[in-house]
Amino acid sequence: MRRFRIRAAALVSAVLLSLLPAGCGDGSKDGDLTAQKLDWKDCPAPSAAEGGGSAPSPLPDGTVWQCATLQAPLDWSKPKGDRIGLALIRAAASGPASRRIGSLVFNFGGPGGSGVSTLPAFGEDYAKLRTRYDLVSFDPRGVGRSSPVECENDAQLDEYFQQDATPDNGAERARLLDRTKMFNAACEKHSAKILPHVRTTDAARDMDLMRKVLGDAKLYYFGISYGTELGAVYAHLFPRHVGRAVFDAVVDPTQNAEQSSLGQARGFQLALDNFAEDCTSKTTECPIGDTPQDVKARIAKLLSDLERKPIPGVLPRELTQTDATNGIAQSLYSKDFWEYLTEGLQQAYGGDGKILMLLSDSMNGRDENGEYSNITAANIAINCSDEKSRYTSAYVQQRLPEFRAASPLFGDYLAWGLVGCTDWAVPGAADHPDVSAPGSAPILVVGNTGDPATPYEGAKKMVDSLGKGVGVELTYRGQGHGAYDSKNRCVQDAVNGYLLDGKVPAAGTVCS
Repeated sequence: MRRFRIRAAALVSAVLLSLLPAGCGDGSKDGDLTAQKLDWKDCPAPSAAEGGGSAPSPLPDGTVWQCATLQAPLDWSKPKGDRIGLALIRAAASGPASRRIGSLVFNFGGPGGSGVSTLPAFGEDYAKLRTRYDLVSFDPRGVGRSSPVECENDAQLDEYFQQDATPDNGAERARLLDRTKMFNAACEKHSAKILPHVRTTDAARDMDLMRKVLGDAKLYYFGISYGTELGAVYAHLFPRHVGRAVFDAVVDPTQNAEQSSLGQARGFQLALDNFAEDCTSKTTECPIGDTPQDVKARIAKLLSDLERKPIPGVLPRELTQTDATNGIAQSLYSKDFWEYLTEGLQQAYGGDGKILMLLSDSMNGRDENGEYSNITAANIAINCSDEKSRYTSAYVQQRLPEFRAASPLFGDYLAWGLVGCTDWAVPGAADHPDVSAPGSAPILVVGNTGDPATPYEGAKKMVDSLGKGVGVELTYRGQGHGAYDSKNRCVQDAVNGYLLDGKVPAAGTVCS
């Protein structure tokens, strides 16, 4: 099962496999691909793999979103071999050409999130940054339109997401392992050619090729969630190619998959505690409990009841314990979603699971027509290619007490998610990435104290790992996954000041 970490839907540690020794990335041989010209055209509607929907609407000033395809090597160890196409999107800078800095490349996380479909959804939030940059994003290899990893069809995915993800006995454990093995075998069957080439290092090399083709001497970058790890791996491979970079919702690069999942258990439990406290502290009556402990106790009872008897969800599907856990997690990514969680829980207590199931569908990339994007397939493929560890059922059972102590609600779910890579066709690269980046320009690292998916402690670990004089930490005392899109003025002023004018905030700056 996928761990929680997709940003607009979000989720743990992707890792590094260097094809060249550290510090030697600048000499990568790209063949003639650096001379390619991008053929920018008006963007079509997102593909099914990107999540479907309508073509992106123009920005308020009339700027039209443009799309193009970048050719890259399938295998970076054979740069003149087979090629793949990487889908790109951009909105041209709004300010005068004399003030333009270059392209600001975004990765919104996952791994597995489509940048081509996500950037337009947030485009207006970055209006100030667009005064001096073209806003650019992309579907990383294996994602969306970029040689997407394909595994199971929509009907099979409906079944996959409704399975019991927290087995209580031997028979349930066997069913979970068999179903996971079936999913992984489908990925190998349908995507054998791309699976060995979707590691984070491959995507980082793609970004350096992108930088050159876009015409920039340096990479200007905004990474969110997993995008911080991708950016850090880039900085390790190409430290002298880093221009101005911001990492928001920061992945801890020192953790292996188990440690990261355990950290998420604590993070989501903290977010749930904060939600329960917020609801019961208001002057109006909290409709889902009288005290924070009562709120959490009622949620625990709901999940226990759903394991025995699901309730109607988005018909004809029923809301299972797994769906409800997933939907609750999705609503904790942003304080803006807390009202939907409250309403969803109210309805579920009355026997209607529609809202919680819709939240779960959002996490899983399922649209109202029952079609899935490839976010789950890509997420699992990238994580399993990056993460060296392979966990057995027996090992997970041994670790359950610590996961349950970290989170009575999410602990089992995240612990059992560790078996997702056990039967993966491609060996994992490493326990965790090397992100040391001596010689890099400063990187602004923004940690959020209430972040459930990438806990706050990871920001300091990222700063330390990048090395002296590289990482600059900024703290946001807030709720939700990420800081910039919280609209906090202090955070946005610091980020904008660095990206637009090169003003590095003082290390240790705190925004509330």
